Amino acid sequence: MTTALTPPTAAAATTTDEWALKELQREHGPALHSFLLGLTGGDRQRAEDLVQETLVRAWLHPEAFDSPYESMRPWLFTVARRLAIDARRSRLSRPTEIGDELLAVTADPADATESAVAALDVRAAVRGLRPEHRAVLVRLYFHGLTVNEAAADLGIPAGTVKSRSHYALRQLGHRLPGYRPRRRGPVARSSAAAPQ
Repeated sequence: MTTALTPPTAAAATTTDEWALKELQREHGPALHSFLLGLTGGDRQRAEDLVQETLVRAWLHPEAFDSPYESMRPWLFTVARRLAIDARRSRLSRPTEIGDELLAVTADPADATESAVAALDVRAAVRGLRPEHRAVLVRLYFHGLTVNEAAADLGIPAGTVKSRSHYALRQLGHRLPGYRPRRRGPVARSSAAAPQ
């Protein structure tokens, strides 16, 4: 089985004449570019790409020049509009790309370095607390005891456990970078406790 090669003259007849294409671009190019700028939200690069793609379609379809219309502009604008719609649909169907800048500052969830460093910082800060404050925090936060259980274990009143944990957390807030205990809102004072 042999295949015949297409002679150059036959290939030239299936595409638009180069002179006609240049004339088409000169006459309709600026209006087409303005039209596509509106469809692309002002993105000049995308509009220029779509103008070129529209002209490629005109080059591939010389039969469009034989249309009953006086001007090629309606055909060009229809092709350009369809190309713009297809390009937009294609962009929207792809997942959003993440730039290298975001990846560079995002911690890898599989990397335990961040949590290990944080754990070392917390341990060092807890070791720097006064022994009575450290004992309360260890029981409440590391052993998971309630205030009453910690009070019974330490042999001190529950109010003292609350007070020591409050001051211990404040001290940790000063020692740990980026850590601040949550604020619960204004504390109501009785008139007897108000400063004079």
